[in-house]
Amino acid sequence: MHIDDSLLSHLFLLARIQEEEDPGKRKKLKEDLSKILDHFKELEELDTSALEPVSGGTFLSDVFREDEKRVREEAERTKESKISVEQFPQSQNGALKVPPVFE
Repeated sequence: MHIDDSLLSHLFLLARIQEEEDPGKRKKLKEDLSKILDHFKELEELDTSALEPVSGGTFLSDVFREDEKRVREEAERTKESKISVEQFPQSQNGALKVPPVFE
Protein backbone atom coordinates (compact mmCIF):
# COMPACT_ATOMS: atom_id res chain seq x y z
CA MET A 1 0.00 0.00 0.00
CA HIS A 2 1.33 3.42 -0.89
CA ILE A 3 1.43 6.02 1.87
CA ASP A 4 1.60 9.63 0.73
CA ASP A 5 2.51 12.76 2.71
CA SER A 6 -1.09 13.73 3.44
CA LEU A 7 -1.89 10.29 4.90
CA LEU A 8 1.32 10.37 6.95
CA SER A 9 0.42 13.83 8.28
CA HIS A 10 -3.05 12.54 9.17
CA LEU A 11 -1.53 9.59 11.05
CA PHE A 12 0.72 11.95 13.00
CA LEU A 13 -2.35 13.97 13.94
CA LEU A 14 -4.33 10.90 15.01
CA ALA A 15 -1.41 9.59 17.07
CA ARG A 16 -0.93 13.05 18.61
CA ILE A 17 2.79 13.01 17.98
CA GLN A 18 4.93 15.75 16.52
CA GLU A 19 5.29 15.47 12.79
CA GLU A 20 8.73 14.39 11.55
CA GLU A 21 10.39 17.18 9.56
CA ASP A 22 13.46 15.31 8.27
CA PRO A 23 12.69 14.15 4.68
CA GLY A 24 14.89 11.07 5.03
CA LYS A 25 13.11 9.93 8.18
CA ARG A 26 9.69 10.65 6.61
CA LYS A 27 10.62 8.53 3.59
CA LYS A 28 11.78 5.61 5.79
CA LEU A 29 8.64 5.88 7.91
CA LYS A 30 6.41 5.78 4.83
CA GLU A 31 8.28 2.73 3.48
CA ASP A 32 8.04 0.91 6.83
CA LEU A 33 4.32 1.62 7.19
CA SER A 34 3.73 0.44 3.62
CA LYS A 35 5.54 -2.85 4.36
CA ILE A 36 3.48 -3.38 7.50
CA LEU A 37 0.20 -2.77 5.69
CA ASP A 38 1.27 -5.01 2.80
CA HIS A 39 1.97 -7.78 5.32
CA PHE A 40 -1.59 -7.43 6.67
CA LYS A 41 -2.91 -7.72 3.11
CA GLU A 42 -1.05 -11.03 2.82
CA LEU A 43 -2.62 -12.23 6.06
CA GLU A 44 -6.11 -11.33 4.79
CA GLU A 45 -5.62 -13.78 1.91
CA LEU A 46 -5.21 -16.77 4.25
CA ASP A 47 -8.16 -19.16 4.52
CA THR A 48 -9.08 -19.36 8.20
CA SER A 49 -12.59 -20.80 7.77
CA ALA A 50 -11.57 -24.20 9.20
CA LEU A 51 -9.97 -22.73 12.35
CA GLU A 52 -11.73 -22.36 15.69
CA PRO A 53 -11.88 -18.85 17.12
CA VAL A 54 -9.44 -18.25 19.98
CA SER A 55 -10.49 -16.17 22.94
CA GLY A 56 -7.51 -16.65 25.23
CA GLY A 57 -4.33 -18.52 25.84
CA THR A 58 -5.68 -21.32 28.01
CA PHE A 59 -8.62 -23.67 28.29
CA LEU A 60 -8.64 -23.54 32.10
CA SER A 61 -11.91 -22.18 33.38
CA ASP A 62 -11.34 -21.86 37.12
CA VAL A 63 -8.04 -22.19 38.91
CA PHE A 64 -9.20 -20.97 42.32
CA ARG A 65 -10.34 -23.09 45.23
CA GLU A 66 -13.87 -22.92 46.55
CA ASP A 67 -14.45 -20.51 49.42
CA GLU A 68 -14.89 -22.21 52.75
CA LYS A 69 -16.56 -20.75 55.80
CA ARG A 70 -14.17 -20.90 58.71
CA VAL A 71 -15.72 -21.08 62.14
CA ARG A 72 -13.53 -19.68 64.89
CA GLU A 73 -14.25 -19.70 68.56
CA GLU A 74 -14.87 -16.44 70.39
CA ALA A 75 -11.75 -16.97 72.50
CA GLU A 76 -9.59 -17.33 69.37
CA ARG A 77 -11.01 -14.14 67.84
CA THR A 78 -10.49 -12.22 71.08
CA LYS A 79 -6.90 -13.46 71.37
CA GLU A 80 -6.08 -12.48 67.74
CA SER A 81 -7.67 -9.07 68.23
CA LYS A 82 -5.69 -8.47 71.43
CA ILE A 83 -2.41 -9.43 69.70
CA SER A 84 -3.16 -7.05 66.81
CA VAL A 85 -3.95 -4.16 69.13
CA GLU A 86 -0.79 -4.76 71.15
CA GLN A 87 1.34 -4.55 68.00
CA PHE A 88 -0.07 -1.12 67.11
CA PRO A 89 1.90 1.90 68.39
CA GLN A 90 -1.02 3.40 70.37
CA SER A 91 -4.26 1.90 71.66
CA GLN A 92 -7.06 2.98 73.94
CA ASN A 93 -9.72 0.71 75.49
CA GLY A 94 -8.86 -2.16 73.13
CA ALA A 95 -9.09 0.00 69.99
CA LEU A 96 -6.41 1.42 67.75
CA LYS A 97 -5.63 5.07 68.42
CA VAL A 98 -4.69 7.12 65.35
CA PRO A 99 -4.07 10.83 64.84
CA PRO A 100 -7.12 12.84 63.75
CA VAL A 101 -7.68 13.12 60.02
CA PHE A 102 -9.62 16.39 60.19
CA GLU A 103 -8.83 19.07 62.71
